[in-house]
Amino acid sequence: MQYFVSPYNKEVKYKFKKDITVYDTTLRDGEQTPGVAFSSDEKIAIARKLDELKVPQIEAGFPIVSNEEREIVKKIANEGLDAQIICLARTKIDDIDAALDSDVDGIITFMGASDLHLEHKLHFTREQALNLCMRSVEYAKDHGLFVAFSAEDATRSDLDFLKRMYKKAEGYNVDRIHIADTVGAATPQGIDYLVRELKKDIKTDIAMHCHNDFGLAVSNSIAGLLAGASAVSVTVNGIGERAGNASLEELVMALKILYGKDLGFKTKHIKEVSSLVSQATGLDIPYNKPVVGKNIFRHESGIHVDAVIEEPLTYEPYVPELVGQQRQLVLGKHSGCRAVKAKLDACGYKVSDDQLCKIVREVKKTREKGTYINDDVFKEIVKNMSPEDP
Repeated sequence: MQYFVSPYNKEVKYKFKKDITVYDTTLRDGEQTPGVAFSSDEKIAIARKLDELKVPQIEAGFPIVSNEEREIVKKIANEGLDAQIICLARTKIDDIDAALDSDVDGIITFMGASDLHLEHKLHFTREQALNLCMRSVEYAKDHGLFVAFSAEDATRSDLDFLKRMYKKAEGYNVDRIHIADTVGAATPQGIDYLVRELKKDIKTDIAMHCHNDFGLAVSNSIAGLLAGASAVSVTVNGIGERAGNASLEELVMALKILYGKDLGFKTKHIKEVSSLVSQATGLDIPYNKPVVGKNIFRHESGIHVDAVIEEPLTYEPYVPELVGQQRQLVLGKHSGCRAVKAKLDACGYKVSDDQLCKIVREVKKTREKGTYINDDVFKEIVKNMSPEDP
């Protein structure tokens, strides 16, 4: 048995679109994390690993930013990956020409839709925004690109205007419209309402682009998919501006294990790509980060360890090998005899029950003094036992 989750999940009928596209934006939105800048080699290595993971769409960058960025995106587009390579472009002809020069398969173009963005960032009227963005959509489609149109700050926009914007984009044959929850301001229930309202008037595929300002990016993404969206954006380790984006590893594993919606990812590579992105960004993975954190499959408490030794799924919802992790039994102040005995067996030591109890006491005492019990420390503890001890 590879996993065991709540049987109550099966009592609910989940309705997803048959085909769901995950587009990864680690190399674009993820790189907008303050202080992060990938080198060409790092971007290519991450793109290759995402392709190995079987990500269907990779947003490789923002070509108009610089000549160097354009060249990097072009290299990724010509890597021969299975994934479709897309990039970001503003609603400007120069941006779309830069995308065309980069040999990408498609673009995501965007326009602020909320009155906040129109008034304070763009200084456009609603009508100006509508006319400007549609000219660029038409230009991109005329040049054979896959075109996704994103309404920035959609979740804080007037619904009637949002419908007008998407409906007009649909009239220009966009391939997908994106709901951008730009500052993570929506609840899952609000997302559910918005997607269902849009689907009353919009026939084009809908994608979710959710930010994590309130820790709801993955929940909001799944709520959107359940309401009828058919695509979703993610980043590795959930990196991105402010609190980041929906985490690739959390979304993929939640859908696969909790909702029974397997998107075909080679999940055994998840930890590899997570570590690669962590190294390239210089951002450590929190120990308690779901799926890829160091502590997710580590156990110390004696009561827990006793159960995990007999059946790991007592304190794990799925086995670590599914995501390229390994289980670890950690020795510390909460360790019991069974955990220490397992460690002794792994090191090839044979001890009596009395000796085992002495070692357990010494392990607890050592950890309480602030020393972490790694293999070397443990062996030293055993070595320093009295002569009659091992």
